Amino acid sequence: MAAIEEQYDVIVVGGGPAGATVATLVAEAGHNVLLLERSAEPQFKVGESLMPATYWSLKRLGVLERVRATAFPKKWSVQFFNHEGVGSRPFYFHEFSDEESSQTWQVLRSEFDEILLDNAVEKGVAVQRGVSVRRVLFDGERARGARLRRQDGSQLEVGARVVVDATGQSALLARQLGIRDFEPNLRNVSYYTHYEGARLDDGIDAGATLILRTADRQAWFWFIPLPDERASVGVVGPVESLVEGRVGNPQTVFAEELAKCPRLEERLVDARQLTPMKAIRDFSYYARQVAGEGWVLVGDAFGFIDPIYSSGVFLALKSGEMAADAIVEALAADAPTAANLGSFEDELRRGTEALRQLVYAYYDHDFSFARFLERHPEYRRHLIEMLVGNVYRMSFDGFIEALAGERRRSSSPARVSS
Repeated sequence: MAAIEEQYDVIVVGGGPAGATVATLVAEAGHNVLLLERSAEPQFKVGESLMPATYWSLKRLGVLERVRATAFPKKWSVQFFNHEGVGSRPFYFHEFSDEESSQTWQVLRSEFDEILLDNAVEKGVAVQRGVSVRRVLFDGERARGARLRRQDGSQLEVGARVVVDATGQSALLARQLGIRDFEPNLRNVSYYTHYEGARLDDGIDAGATLILRTADRQAWFWFIPLPDERASVGVVGPVESLVEGRVGNPQTVFAEELAKCPRLEERLVDARQLTPMKAIRDFSYYARQVAGEGWVLVGDAFGFIDPIYSSGVFLALKSGEMAADAIVEALAADAPTAANLGSFEDELRRGTEALRQLVYAYYDHDFSFARFLERHPEYRRHLIEMLVGNVYRMSFDGFIEALAGERRRSSSPARVSS
């Protein structure tokens, strides 16, 4: 066993929203925290559309004023377009609430993540960039630190009472321990880029997220307004549809899918593509446990839900908060056990499961949200509250049951044959 060269209370691996959140809050509680980020500079990322419920995490972190001071477009709503190009009535987040948290932002992730990391440094976190973690170190079942590699090739081992995996979809620790399970029905891929000069709607709708199905219903596009007349545009679909059996590179496939989405195509007539087409695997998954002896998973390192409802950053921030509170309590008791560090698991899963059921409904081709709301107008508020991200502030049990009932009704033989 190599000698530990540095010792910390907590090591956080990954400097995205989840890692920055847990590191900041644990450091604020007086603990010695090291955050390791493998990228030397801010990175271009997707996950640009925030849920309004991120407000509460940003307020707790003390960064609301910094976000307000940016040029990030304000987001007041989300609108869905079906495969025939018919748009839903916009879901305005303030329809049932006049709270300040009913409005959010469309962000450039490079700038947004940097705001969170700068705040972490100010709150006492030791942040090191350009450092990759090769492996989490264990004594038996207890995590004891991490093996690092710097950009100059040098390596060292650092110790900690708690190691937090915030490595996103790299899921360093879940892969190392073999505890990640993929959702077989949500094996998607995304191709995405930025455009300049896309056509926006007017007024408060100018910052809306648009979700548009392709004519064959095999894929969907996101359209997210960004600063400097930019828009993020991406297509999402099953591997079987967008990859297998397709000829051409991602740029070609993107263009072919765009031709099946005329309501989006018309917004891009005079627009110019700014960035090379990128690809990312959007496979949904969960780790079998959120914590163990001396270790915790947060954000996408724990689980990833399809991006249809823009829940990624919200769940990263929220899981970071939950994990920080559990870590602070466990360290105060000098007992960073699996039970103590994972005390928030049931609560975390409750919210993610509610969102996952909403994802299933969207991908059910026989299901219609418009038809559901015609039959159940009493649940419009629940749907909007879920799009807001208030899955930890109210119960959605009745709504989820009604949603499941409508899906069963829609997929019945009588319905399918009609």
